Amino acid sequence: MPLFVGTSGWQYRDWRDAFYPPGLPVRLWLEHYAAGFATVEINNAFYRLPARETFAAWRDRLPPDFTVAVKASRYLTHIKRLRDPAEPVDRLMTHAAGLGDRLGPILLQLPPTLRADPALLDACLACFPPGTRVAVEPRHPSWWTPEVREVLVSRHAALCWADVRSRPVTPLWRTADWGYVRFHEGRATPWPHYGRRSLSTWLTRIATAWPNSSDVYTYFNNDPNAAAVTDAAVLADLARASNLTVTRTRPKGARGTARQATTHPQPKNNPHPNGAHP
Repeated sequence: MPLFVGTSGWQYRDWRDAFYPPGLPVRLWLEHYAAGFATVEINNAFYRLPARETFAAWRDRLPPDFTVAVKASRYLTHIKRLRDPAEPVDRLMTHAAGLGDRLGPILLQLPPTLRADPALLDACLACFPPGTRVAVEPRHPSWWTPEVREVLVSRHAALCWADVRSRPVTPLWRTADWGYVRFHEGRATPWPHYGRRSLSTWLTRIATAWPNSSDVYTYFNNDPNAAAVTDAAVLADLARASNLTVTRTRPKGARGTARQATTHPQPKNNPHPNGAHP
């Protein structure tokens, strides 16, 4: 199984001195990240869609084996709420095309207040160019119906499996021949790390749902305290120990690992805007 392991973004100030070496200029952080990982999810595209030229500049700085997932702009998902999707989808894909062959899946994270509308989702997915891999992360429980599942299956879109506090918050539906998993917040210490047992359980779920020939993209969004990079490294180590094929995952410069995490609930709330509810 080609398991793509990475993080949701790479530009976090508290990764300095923990993942990025002291004194490394911010302008070189992408190269440092790409030396350790072979994939990333562009999370900040949700807040402000980068220009095509920005995507193209990133492509020029990335190695040939690198894959970029792009989180769709909130204009499409939160402002338009999937209505009239043709123009925002076209703009998204036109900009993201600057990544060329580095472009991977598109993530549609829906607002937690958006109730299920299978026809609306179907119309939105129909606007993406043929062959585009689209993952959908609903966050209202009304979406968990056979009608929604059928829309995803018919459009070859992946239901994004999401984890919050080491538990699935979505059904574990396999709706496509590829998968997408997001890790928002673990329960181990130090917060918001994941423990090895939790990550091993997720690997079992993934390996049970998809054969080794399927691509499964996994991204850690628990970025405070550099938890995302260390947890991603542990997930990759556990996957290799289970004889799964994993993308390059050697986070150079990281101090400490999630191997040292212990599974105790943390009373601290997640204050970070890139957490489970961006």
